[in-house]
Amino acid sequence: MNPIVQAEQHVYQFTPDMQKVSTVDPPVEIVFETIDALGGQIKTEKDVLTGLDFSRVNPATGPVFINGAQPGDMLAVKIKRIELPKTGVIVTGKGMGVLGAEFESYATKVLRIEEGFVLFNNLKLPTSPMVGVIGVAPDSGTYETGTAHRHGGNMDTKEIGEDATVYLPVFQEGALLVLGDVHAVMSDGEVCISACEIASRVTVEIAVIKDVQSSWPVVENESGSSFIVSLPSIEEALQEATRQAVHFLAKRLKLSPEEAYMLASLAVDIRISQLVDPNKTAKAFLPRYLVGRFFSPGQTGHD
Repeated sequence: MNPIVQAEQHVYQFTPDMQKVSTVDPPVEIVFETIDALGGQIKTEKDVLTGLDFSRVNPATGPVFINGAQPGDMLAVKIKRIELPKTGVIVTGKGMGVLGAEFESYATKVLRIEEGFVLFNNLKLPTSPMVGVIGVAPDSGTYETGTAHRHGGNMDTKEIGEDATVYLPVFQEGALLVLGDVHAVMSDGEVCISACEIASRVTVEIAVIKDVQSSWPVVENESGSSFIVSLPSIEEALQEATRQAVHFLAKRLKLSPEEAYMLASLAVDIRISQLVDPNKTAKAFLPRYLVGRFFSPGQTGHD
């Protein structure tokens, strides 16, 4: 039976000295039970943002100490399964999200989830479950669980779904893995400040890659790999994600900087994950046909 980290064991900040709630020996499968990003406070469509206790928003389960993980390594976290409940919620309102200045009121929807769809009015949206918050203890400083940076955090990147692997740079002994803010479905941008927020059970497989590190998190699926960059402005994040991709191409394919830059303009997609958190998140997607796997299966410890 896989170890379980219970939802009651959660944090609201990523810090260098987070106190572990569990210890595991990789490679290992582990289950994270999660509370929804609104802290379970939305029960009906009469519950709106103005009534929330914001000190309870964005709980993330953990941290888990990974034996053998040291600064300079990377943590490989493969998302094996994301369990869906029967309902989720989405909220928005005045001042919220990309168009918040255009609204004066607040709104909540409770969305049914059934037979692989999220039901929105008379529309059926295919579920695509994903993990919004996943990260490790940072090198320095304190980051709210609603903010993303080099340690991961609230990247709100829809590619972090089942069968994807997230690679996180390790800054502290044991890495101290935290996970939460699960969505049944979310589009790039998360423009209204919320997705279909759900409580969930997420099964992951954890491995450690020794003495190799990326400057930023990377997510890989069968289509390819994406560098995930979160910075105060979307322009900064887009530029840095592009830089990461170009430098990676130059090194992996033994190209000159100019060649790598041109190749990126032909084959690398620069995308936006989210526009609504304190740090905005961009991603540079490198297709599998271009560079293969980010790490080989033998390096990650995954099959």
